[in-house]
Amino acid sequence: MKEKITECSISLFEKNGFSETSIQDIVDSLGVTKGTFYYYFSSKEELLMNIHNRYIDELLIQQKKIMENDLMTSKQKLFEIVYTLIGSIRQAGASAKVFFREIKNLNEERLAQIIPKRDQFRFNIEKLIKEGIGRGEFRGDLNPSIVTFGVLGAANWSYQWYNPDGELSEQEVARIFVEMMLNGIANQ
Repeated sequence: MKEKITECSISLFEKNGFSETSIQDIVDSLGVTKGTFYYYFSSKEELLMNIHNRYIDELLIQQKKIMENDLMTSKQKLFEIVYTLIGSIRQAGASAKVFFREIKNLNEERLAQIIPKRDQFRFNIEKLIKEGIGRGEFRGDLNPSIVTFGVLGAANWSYQWYNPDGELSEQEVARIFVEMMLNGIANQ
């Protein structure tokens, strides 16, 4: 039931927003009582925190596997991370929207738990960019922090427009993004 409450809430939060969705809306959608909700979650904000943790923890697990793969180059790892972010839209698109759009509804204490995880994901990419520069895979004149924000800005914003059932697969979109990031768009 906890999973059903979470999935239903993600859908409602995506459609209506966190603030506009009440606990009553959630339980009405599931045909259960508020007591059922409160058995699993002490508040709507705890539920939102659960959604945030689940989303970022899964991304960190996937990123760690990529980062630890010594058989891949920095370029390949960058592609895999971008592919993971875009691919997460198919598996967890609504969760991504809730994660990015509704983080403002977490209190300071809960933000203090989520922001370090979000920052860790960013720092791992920045480390990868630095390693790629050190290996000569990426240009030496790049600012790793700015490149990292560019990568994340492009990939994270895709939840707003990318349609997993559309013309391009997530792999093709990731390839275009990484190609653009690595080589620019100028015809040289």
